[in-house]
This record gives sequence, structure tokens and C-alpha cells, in this order.
Amino acid sequence: MRNYRILLVDDDPFILTGIGKDLESSGYDVTPAKSGERAIELMENGHFDMVITDLVMDRVDGIDVLKTAKANNPETMVLILTGYGDMESAIDALRLDADDYLLKPCEPDEMKLRVSRYFERLELKRKLRLYETMLPVCCVCKKIRDDSGREPGTGKWMTVEQYIWEKAGISPTSTYCPECAAAAKKEIGIE
Repeated sequence: MRNYRILLVDDDPFILTGIGKDLESSGYDVTPAKSGERAIELMENGHFDMVITDLVMDRVDGIDVLKTAKANNPETMVLILTGYGDMESAIDALRLDADDYLLKPCEPDEMKLRVSRYFERLELKRKLRLYETMLPVCCVCKKIRDDSGREPGTGKWMTVEQYIWEKAGISPTSTYCPECAAAAKKEIGIE
């Protein structure tokens, strides 16, 4: 399992300890922050795959933590955890791109399940992004399919030279690598 980093933000030390130990026992790297100010400081100095934050805290609340997390990296999942849940706060959090919303006290298994599902979705997104950026090359003729500005899989096939010319404006020259030069010499009887 990949070592996912979770920032756990709550002004209640029992929440930090309890949820933190549960998530660590599942193999996650959990960094606790006992205030919104500390959470923002940690996010500005490091990367987190997920932020679990209390909604109601002094001075810097969960909404501020959410905004900072999403500003730093829109892919960071933010789960709002609160004991003061109402429909309005849930809607506000979701409008600001919170990914999930849980009421305290929550069952440890429910928390682990939601975190696990998120990281499964994150891995799928990463794989899709990787596949979208792969350059299709024919295994026989070595032509490249250029899908730029088209539905993936519908681009035109072109030689490597054409592709380099169109994409980079570089005019490649043809030559032999040492292995191919030796093989060509051998084939025509020059050694």
C-alpha cells in the first residue's frame, strides 16, 4: 500500500488521538494539528493526500482549512468532521468543494471505510491521468497517434519525424545508431 499522508485537524485532543491511532493502524501516515492555524502552517510546508478537519474551531475554522487545502491542491480530499452538524453547514462545506461530511461521534469503521474508498478513487484518477498522457506508438511501424484536441483513440497516425516537426518545430535527421549501423554494414558486406 502506498504511504498516504493525512492531516487530522481538531481542537479536541481525544479526537486527534483516537482517530489518529485508528488511521495509523490502517497504515496511513497521520499528522495531527490541534488548531486551524497549525493545519494551514503544515499545509503550506508539505503535501497531504487528505485533510480531515473539525468544522468549529477558534479563530481559523474548518472552512478556512478546507479553502487552504483546495487552494494548495484541488485533488486533496477534505473531509469535514463536526459535532455541530446542520444542513446549512453541510451545504456550505460542499459548495466549497468538501469531499465528504461526517458527524461526530463517528464509528471508527465508518471513518476507515470512507478514507479507504477515497484512496481507491484517487488511485483510479491517477491511473486515468497516466493513460491519458501516454503517447500511442504502433508496435510494428512505430508511427505515433496524435490525439491532441480529439477524442482519445481517434487521432491521426504519423511518423516520428512528422510528430516531432509538428509538435516541436524541429526537423529531425535520419541516421543510424551504432547497432543498426553495424547490422547494415554486415548485411551489405562491409565490415
